[in-house]
Amino acid sequence: MVVDSLRITEIFLSVQGEAATAGYPTVFVRLTGCPLRCVYCDSEYAFYGGDKYPLDDLVQQVKDYGVQHVCVTGGEPLAQPGCLALLSELCDLGLQVSLETSGAMSLEGVDKRVSIVMDLKTPASGEVSRNKYDNIGLLECKDQLKFVICDRQDYEWAIFKVNEYDLTRKVGSVFFSPSYEQLTPLALAQWIIEDKLPIRLQTQLHKALWGDKPGV
Repeated sequence: MVVDSLRITEIFLSVQGEAATAGYPTVFVRLTGCPLRCVYCDSEYAFYGGDKYPLDDLVQQVKDYGVQHVCVTGGEPLAQPGCLALLSELCDLGLQVSLETSGAMSLEGVDKRVSIVMDLKTPASGEVSRNKYDNIGLLECKDQLKFVICDRQDYEWAIFKVNEYDLTRKVGSVFFSPSYEQLTPLALAQWIIEDKLPIRLQTQLHKALWGDKPGV
């Protein structure tokens, strides 16, 4: 399929606030549209609207920022078929490319050079039924899995899934992240310590710096 353009909500340079590359200056390319409606979503403004960007112009804009890391996010970026071409062209520039995805869309066709950061949606997200568990078999040690934890039930469910799919051996890192303003990082940290889990606690650095603002 020939891809001429993608619908984009925003492109901006910030500090990566999550996952294995947290702290690095990163260009974020936020694609418009998402089929999910998680209760804690912080990017609802990306569900609709956006502007069409020719693929070549979009890639050039990313290149012009002059940093090594780029994150393709959403919404749900894989909801746009053109996302696959964008990922490959960014990799061709020699950039460190990551993809933030909900896990509800197939990972088939994602360039092997991309570091995938995939969610598994917990019960309290409201979208647990959308998890596409076949995707786990496509993940590698360069990839990461994230659980956004809203409450103790989510925590126990996440532990069950980590064990069921042997996730700490499957991917480079498994992150438990407290849902913003629903569960305190301290509470989640204490649970992880008490259970001696081989899990990485993840807080959202960008929110600690700028609050719950879009585009930073």
